[in-house]
Amino acid sequence: MSTVNIGVIGCGYWGPNLIRNIAELPTGNLVAVADTRADRLKHIKTLYPFVQVTENYSDLFSMGIDAVIIATPPHTHFAIAQDCLNHGINVLVEKPLTLNSADGEALIKLAAEKNLVLMVGNTFEYNTAVEMLKQIVDSGELGEVFYVNAVRTNLGLFSTRHNVMWDLAPHDISIMLYLLGKEPTSVSAMGRSSIYKGVEDLVYMHMNFDNDIVGHVHVSWLDPQKVRRITVVGSKKMVVYDDIEPLEKIKIYDKGVDAPPYADTFAQFQFSYRYGNVVIPYIKFTEPLRVECQHFIDSITNKTRPRSDGVVGLRIVKVLEAGEWSLKNQSQLKNIEPTSVELAAPALSTVNGNGNGKH
Repeated sequence: MSTVNIGVIGCGYWGPNLIRNIAELPTGNLVAVADTRADRLKHIKTLYPFVQVTENYSDLFSMGIDAVIIATPPHTHFAIAQDCLNHGINVLVEKPLTLNSADGEALIKLAAEKNLVLMVGNTFEYNTAVEMLKQIVDSGELGEVFYVNAVRTNLGLFSTRHNVMWDLAPHDISIMLYLLGKEPTSVSAMGRSSIYKGVEDLVYMHMNFDNDIVGHVHVSWLDPQKVRRITVVGSKKMVVYDDIEPLEKIKIYDKGVDAPPYADTFAQFQFSYRYGNVVIPYIKFTEPLRVECQHFIDSITNKTRPRSDGVVGLRIVKVLEAGEWSLKNQSQLKNIEPTSVELAAPALSTVNGNGNGKH
């Protein structure tokens, strides 16, 4: 297969970015775009005259499509992805995969039965800065990881259909699970509905991982500042990834504190604080979405499991699902059962290297 024929379903907020990348990739052939809004299709047609447009995505099934990218509202993901898989089409669906774990498992099993690629658009997993951050964590330079803290805030965009956790937290959960290489054992969450009653626009999520690692996610639609920051604190060093920074996205701090093993006097009872250098590594920027789209095409062509496959998407949905339960139950802790990678299609191989890390 020299090129992969691709259709995009949804050309609202995020869809045009996907359309642009597929249209510019030599390994992808953008065949058609579907959306229920005629004005959006008209706009896309002016930009890409060679592309077929339709208000009914099922028209794509008769256009020789090999794969689809679904960039529609989250509540539509399951039905559209299921329909496409049933028609023998590989699927890349934007985050979150589904709105509940049962639907996520159903899509994974269907893709496995059909021997098709099912991938989730966790764009930050294809971000060169996040990849470097993982290399730093995996290298042991930070020492024993104590905790990971994520903040993702801004003013808007509000939704009345789902809360801010389902909108913004998938990004940070995907980064956290990618960095640590594991899913949490339990989750709790607390939030507040300030604008629309019953729809939380502020959420604090707490996650417990094995080896006493904790993760914390703060997301908000109601904040005066746009913040996109991940902090990883270890026993030896600390690192901050700030996605808003144009150049210095990662800073490694040689800082720490050591407690004395014992103390006989108050003078001896002093913590030893360490203040060292701040290292700012060079990061070559490549558009993460371009890498993600190419990875989707490569996964189809080479019959390999994507880095952010359906199982990874399911793990994120399970965290969100547990967080939702906790929000509705006075912030109680909710345990999470481990997700089996055996759900994925056995015919798709898993390889090491860029773009295909083992789960």
